[in-house]
Amino acid sequence: MSTAPRIALINAVPASIPPAQDALAKAFPQAEVWNLLDDRLLTDADDRGGLDDDLRERMNRLITLALAGGADGVLLTCSLYGQVAQGFSADKPVLAPDENAVADIAAAGYRRVLVVASFTTAKDDSAARLTAALGDATEVTGVAVPAAMTATKTGDHEALVTALTDACRPLAADVDAVFLAQYSLAPTGDRLSEAIGLPVVSGPASAAAALRRLLAEDAA
Repeated sequence: MSTAPRIALINAVPASIPPAQDALAKAFPQAEVWNLLDDRLLTDADDRGGLDDDLRERMNRLITLALAGGADGVLLTCSLYGQVAQGFSADKPVLAPDENAVADIAAAGYRRVLVVASFTTAKDDSAARLTAALGDATEVTGVAVPAAMTATKTGDHEALVTALTDACRPLAADVDAVFLAQYSLAPTGDRLSEAIGLPVVSGPASAAAALRRLLAEDAA
């Protein structure tokens, strides 16, 4: 690993880049960030009703490209493709977007978690993975917020906060915490938490801390 470790972020939407970069700047400031963007990853998956073999292989090629280009670690910022990261074999860290956030949810002991995403496929995928990771002791529900997709595409942060608040507030009394299933939603975390009076968990900060820890272990 070089003096400045290179972290490749593989993104499906431009809106996921700033949250991941901000988290790395806070938790791993010495890292050099390299962004790769395929802005059809989500649209193609949604059109096909989820991931198929072709899309999985497309993500595998992007991860391979990042590692061949000198990345010391790779972070996928699109939750829908997390399973590809977890199945990828490499001698350097390749992280799914939210695997460390799931560990944080488990450690906090939340028993009722609301998964929030901007479209149904991402919501269902994240809810299923969270349920599998936490077991039957945790009740996982989900809500898809199409208006959030529109807001992230236009870069309208206020509209994004409003869309998520409006979707979560009616459900807040029945859950202990909210999990934002996409990096593009993460910038709303503090304001959403204040608006609905619940903890809000998202992936970027947990992933950045994990990358720093893993690369420090490799260097030791």
